[in-house]
Amino acid sequence: MSRLSKGEITKDAVQDAVTAAVHTVGEVTGIVTNAVKDVVGAVGGLASEVFEIREAARKAAHDEADG
Repeated sequence: MSRLSKGEITKDAVQDAVTAAVHTVGEVTGIVTNAVKDVVGAVGGLASEVFEIREAARKAAHDEADG
């Protein structure tokens, strides 16, 4: 039966910790990327609605002036 040295145990522990950290960073990056995409989509939707409201108000003002 071979025994692992303290150095090997430490190396394995560090390697596992770094692997876990990298995995977590990857997950967080995906979450942030999706959140930014969702925010951009929501802001774009709001901008579209504002343009539509502005155009409707302009048309209503024009129709009233032609009255």
